[in-house]
Amino acid sequence: MNKPPPSLIDSPLPFESVSQKSLSYWKNSWLRLRQNWPAMFGLLILTLFIFIAIIIPFLTPYTYFETHLHLKNTPPCQSHWFGTDELGRDLFTRVWWGARLSLFLGIVAAAIDVMIGVLYGTFAGMSGGKIEESMMRILDVFDALPQLLIVIFLMVIMKPGIIAIIIALTIRGWINMARIIRGQILQIKENDFVMAAHMLGASRTRIFFRHLIPNCIGSIVTTMTLTVPIAIFIEAFLSFLGLGVQAPIASLGTMVYDGLPALRYYPWRLFFPATFISITMLSLNLLGDGIRDSFDPRLRT
Repeated sequence: MNKPPPSLIDSPLPFESVSQKSLSYWKNSWLRLRQNWPAMFGLLILTLFIFIAIIIPFLTPYTYFETHLHLKNTPPCQSHWFGTDELGRDLFTRVWWGARLSLFLGIVAAAIDVMIGVLYGTFAGMSGGKIEESMMRILDVFDALPQLLIVIFLMVIMKPGIIAIIIALTIRGWINMARIIRGQILQIKENDFVMAAHMLGASRTRIFFRHLIPNCIGSIVTTMTLTVPIAIFIEAFLSFLGLGVQAPIASLGTMVYDGLPALRYYPWRLFFPATFISITMLSLNLLGDGIRDSFDPRLRT
């Protein structure tokens, strides 16, 4: 008589040993980000740039506004690694001061875009009905206005400077964030845990901070990371047009603007700031793409 096969309960196999260790959302995303070598390369370059931009201005013997007319347009040498400009100012010092300012403006503009966009998009997604429809049509009106025209208008009525640039960068920069968060909220608010919170009497504020925003963190971080290089590029473009920070304050955009007329005879004045703008934007885009892929729930394992 044949014996019946052993049941799973009687099996001596250690089932616990084959189960996969549970990982949190953040840890799983970080592990997948570490496996993305372009993103890690961008993170390494960006971290190195930020570190050098912070410490170099305190270590160099020159300042970004110190002029030496007898050393004007000096090519790169041992005492001036990046050469000097038309006023004899050390370009090595000015490049790192400009990198500091450009990164600061990009990060501040991205942070403001996040705050406005998240609040606007969340309120629109939670409201629904005619309120949501009206808020989205307002976004369409803002989105239809040419950004360059708005920026030039602001620079005409405002004194050019850091505050004016931040306002120009954020006047329309939050629209993309608001659209993304609104779409996320429309999906999340239909989930069972949000409906259960409503039935248990949770306030809208509690649902907003405890359920909606934490589940949108991935989209928020990804969009913010991709917003920084856009803000840096717009700042450089405004400074290139002469609408950015004013002399003697240095930004990478103003240095490109000053170095363009001297390209034929003194190419180093344009080469170094333009190279640093390109490398910074490339690093931020690589990091942003990697963060987007690592936070995508469809790619989670």
